[in-house]
Amino acid sequence: MGENKKFSMFTFLHVIAIKDKIRLLHLLKSISIMITGAHSIIYSADTGADKAFFKNVLKFPNVDAGHDWLIFGLPPSEIAVHPSSENGPHEFYLLCDDINLFVEEMSAQGVACSPVAHQRWGSVTQLTLPGGGKLGVYEPKHPRP
Repeated sequence: MGENKKFSMFTFLHVIAIKDKIRLLHLLKSISIMITGAHSIIYSADTGADKAFFKNVLKFPNVDAGHDWLIFGLPPSEIAVHPSSENGPHEFYLLCDDINLFVEEMSAQGVACSPVAHQRWGSVTQLTLPGGGKLGVYEPKHPRP
């Protein structure tokens, strides 16, 4: 099967015009340098407790980048650009499919969450990380990419 794919690609490249080959090569080159992910940072007064929370409570996969510097994998994500009169701080939220179930699960594990607020765009809570920081979690009502 791999041979047929190679033959098909060769045949395709052989048949298209030189001008189109150049465009295709530029396209392939641009694809190789596109964004492959995002790296978010959470600042914490108690990194050990917060890392344990992401590892043991939320069960995010992780790798040790050395010296117990854990990098956590995130589920698929999205980004939205909101209007503002000035450039300012950015926000980070985790998404879930059922905010009430999420709050129940966190409560069962001793994690405090704020009351759920129902907005036009989704239902949102803030959980308190072991280090004292707040982290928004919401169940979106909007379509997801």
